[in-house]
Amino acid sequence: MMACGAAVHAADSVTVGSKRFTESYVLGEIVRQTYERAGIPATHKQGLGNTGILEQALSSGAVDVYPEYTGTIVRELLKREGNPSLDELNTWLAPRGLKAAVPLGFNDTYAIAMLESQAQQLGIERISDLLKPQAAALRPGLSHEFLERADGWPALKAAYRLAYDKPAGLDHGLAYDAIAAHRVDLIDIYSTDAKVGRYKLRVLKDDLNFFPKYDAVLLMRAALDPAPLQALAGRIDEAAMISLNAQVELDGKSFAEVARQFLSSSAVAASKPITFAQRLFGPDFARLTGQHLLLVFGSLAVAVLVGVPLGVAAWRWPRSAGLVMGAVSVLQTVPSLALLAFLIAVVGSIGLLPALIALFLYALLPIVRNTHAGLQGVSAGLAQAALSLGLTPRQALRHVQLPLAAPTLLAGIKTAAVINVGTATVAAFIGAGGYGERIVAGLAVNDTAAMLAGALPAAVLALLVQYGFDAIEKRLLPAPLRSSA
Repeated sequence: MMACGAAVHAADSVTVGSKRFTESYVLGEIVRQTYERAGIPATHKQGLGNTGILEQALSSGAVDVYPEYTGTIVRELLKREGNPSLDELNTWLAPRGLKAAVPLGFNDTYAIAMLESQAQQLGIERISDLLKPQAAALRPGLSHEFLERADGWPALKAAYRLAYDKPAGLDHGLAYDAIAAHRVDLIDIYSTDAKVGRYKLRVLKDDLNFFPKYDAVLLMRAALDPAPLQALAGRIDEAAMISLNAQVELDGKSFAEVARQFLSSSAVAASKPITFAQRLFGPDFARLTGQHLLLVFGSLAVAVLVGVPLGVAAWRWPRSAGLVMGAVSVLQTVPSLALLAFLIAVVGSIGLLPALIALFLYALLPIVRNTHAGLQGVSAGLAQAALSLGLTPRQALRHVQLPLAAPTLLAGIKTAAVINVGTATVAAFIGAGGYGERIVAGLAVNDTAAMLAGALPAAVLALLVQYGFDAIEKRLLPAPLRSSA
């Protein structure tokens, strides 16, 4: 449950969220630009994943508002049934410190689709036709969220008594290409998807009326004043939403451009094709670079402060080495998305903090391991010589053993930094920004150029980090130590 606090006034900055599919990106951008046109500073945290993550973001205050659908609110958030009115829905949301406002004007329900040619061949028009013997060999490929939702695959399978087991999980942006390539036969779609006609799909009739209404609204914190957004109420019908989605997915326009044109005029203005160089060095390049650098080097600095002492401790007290090395090794094996989800629950927020903690944990292994290995490689005779000259064990460590272990230690830090550059792209899934924001957005619309516009600078940054540490090594380490390394 969320504490409401003081109402958000017009002078305050507003944070808009969105899920990881085209329509949510576009609507999130429309909301952000609407606020800015009203003179209210606003930022857009794009592609934050599923409903659970957005609910956590609202509850923690990391996000103030995001586009959502009434059916999702009722079944996923409130665990209820039916199609309540907006007033009734807000009565249910009030104890959570949330409210739904600004009905946008269209219903974007779920549907099941397959290739028209295959549907004609098998005689399938309705979802219940999937019970026919000729449909038994069809391969469902469903979005990850649909596989887990209360109003998704488990309930649909039970309602229609379908026999399919363990459908493949696909990102929504890749599902259309997968069905076109005959890798899957059935996919879940949104009724406003722009690619249904282009890919010649048949939308199967929901003859049991299983899917509820999914009227698009803006779900927000109760403290937020919806007045600046009222101009959007009822302005987007299904045809308009399909057109907006098509401009991104089929015409290659950016989310911001589509939103700007929609708000500027009801007619869509023609625009010149965007070159790859323009995408690569777009207006968001400096912001994303700064965020990525903060993620990489902020987490690396903390990992050095913690990892080096841990490596020293494992070397000083050999009995602890197995425990320390085992612990940091286990952390390295945890999948990044699973670790981020766990940290969101522990920290109680999304964005920078859980991402920094995750990257810090991943950076520990090479730093701890190389610190330990470097100190073990120092001759015991040199340590004894230092002690015989009157140095204390701490002074010997600081002035003799650590400098001699420095090449191996620096190699571990360099490895951690390069790994973090790539791993940091995953942080975009929880709104931490960085180059991964472009990769996630490109994945949502299956746009290779957008994904490359994020992957390429990340790869270049990894190389620069590698060369930068090589330069530091040459500057700080004497030649004999560099050659031994």
